[in-house]
Amino acid sequence: MTRYIFITGGVVSSLGKGLASAALGALLQARGYSVRLRKLDPYLNVDPGTMSPTQHGEVYVTDDGAETDLDLGHYERFTGVSSRQSDNITTGRIYQQIILKERRGDYLGRTVQVIPHVTNAIKEFVLNETEDTDFILCEIGGTVGDIESLPFLEAIRQLGNDLPRGQTAYIHATLVPFIKAAGELKTKPTQHSVKELRSIGIQPDILLCRSDREIPQHERRKIALFCNVRESAVIQGLDCRSIYEVPLAYHVEGLDAEVLKVFGIEDPPAPDLSRWRRIHDRIESPEGTVKIAVVGKYTGLQDAYKSLSEALVHGGMANHVNVELQWIESETFEHPDAVQRLEGVDGILVPGGFGERGTKGKIAAATFARDKGVPYFGICFGMQMAVIDAARNLAGLPDASSTEFGDCADPVVGLMTEWTHGNTLQTRGIDDDKGGTMRLGRYECRLQDGSKVDAIYGNAAGDNMDREAGQGAVIFERHRHRYEVNINYRERLEAVGLRFSGLSPDGELPEIVELDGHPWFIGVQFHPELKSKPFEPHPLFASFIAAAVHQMRLV
Repeated sequence: MTRYIFITGGVVSSLGKGLASAALGALLQARGYSVRLRKLDPYLNVDPGTMSPTQHGEVYVTDDGAETDLDLGHYERFTGVSSRQSDNITTGRIYQQIILKERRGDYLGRTVQVIPHVTNAIKEFVLNETEDTDFILCEIGGTVGDIESLPFLEAIRQLGNDLPRGQTAYIHATLVPFIKAAGELKTKPTQHSVKELRSIGIQPDILLCRSDREIPQHERRKIALFCNVRESAVIQGLDCRSIYEVPLAYHVEGLDAEVLKVFGIEDPPAPDLSRWRRIHDRIESPEGTVKIAVVGKYTGLQDAYKSLSEALVHGGMANHVNVELQWIESETFEHPDAVQRLEGVDGILVPGGFGERGTKGKIAAATFARDKGVPYFGICFGMQMAVIDAARNLAGLPDASSTEFGDCADPVVGLMTEWTHGNTLQTRGIDDDKGGTMRLGRYECRLQDGSKVDAIYGNAAGDNMDREAGQGAVIFERHRHRYEVNINYRERLEAVGLRFSGLSPDGELPEIVELDGHPWFIGVQFHPELKSKPFEPHPLFASFIAAAVHQMRLV
């Protein structure tokens, strides 16, 4: 029997509903249950793919090519369950589907309304592909009281009646603020938020009360009394030093036990939290600190690189070190002396991005790393900038550039117009819609036998790596990009030491480059950060941080 847990938020945004959902999923897994996590987003965009990273944060990409909310990254990192297209829905997608049906005449001339048509579509999404899963956790984006979230809240209210009794639970995350002038924690915002939720017809079973300090028992008793929940169901959520402490912290507070009580599950299996204790120990007892410069163009909002920063932390765990990130806006490097800011760092990472702004700084960072022997990791756009640097400064092509920035004499990076995904030929044009038209999702890459990346992946996978005799390993990674390194420049670039060590199966699309004779200089067209987990760091990040540790000890 599949059970459904709905997580809502009140008072303010950014309370950590996504982390709470992921942590609860991890705790239920630790008790032996299977879980799947989903996100219902109230905004009108069809998906986050065309939204600005500085407003919305990163776009998380799944194996099947869905562009989703960044919370799905938390879900995967905490549970290891691969997210799918069917795990994230927006108001925009709901309305898009309904309008298409209405235009086809599927509603047979009936008036199309929010209730029942929109709410039915939301319920179909929640209930879809749930077979053989013990718990489905659905996080509703936004804050109770927002007009945008009303159809989603109405839909989950209806599900409480549609499903058999005992198959649904409602968790409401709120804020219990400390008012410094009064010297008191205030419960009134939580009371009002629950009142708003109850006016919609939803009585929460559990309250997750976020606070920056301990909530006294008498205050919890007060919250329980005014919000009509059991006292044991008022769970405090205190700030943690690391997000990977959250599952242990919520277990100590009794969140998972209380959830199982709501479902009437007697004598549940005891949780095996050894995985999370090992992670906690790695975080608490590092053997040093490495400094990594992240040279990006969206550093004003670090959530724009959420999976990236977490993957670097995972690489630190693999090497028993703390990773100190220095966020540097790439445009600052366009001043002649700005590159000196990279002096003293142990590694340089240039992440993905779109458009010409900040490219001079990213190329300057690649040049610095190449000249100084500092470990360099270029991801997607960062790989392309490294290729442009090598073409201009090593291969004697001063006008080398990308067609993304306009016409150029030597287009070492160009727009993809067609590629193969599985057995299907994908085609794109320069005037196509922006949303959902990139090379998205899981693609195969064949590594060059004897290359650095072949050794990195092989060491991580041991005997499980798929490889043919005399050939490098076959890997699968997630992509999100429109432009690709031009294979026609391979011979000229390899002649100056930039090896094309990973290619698409047909040999037409460069996936990985590495610089011969450099301690660690690798660029990848895909996004390895999307597959890294604290209990399973991605091999490229583990190797990059290992190189940074070596660099730190050399200095």
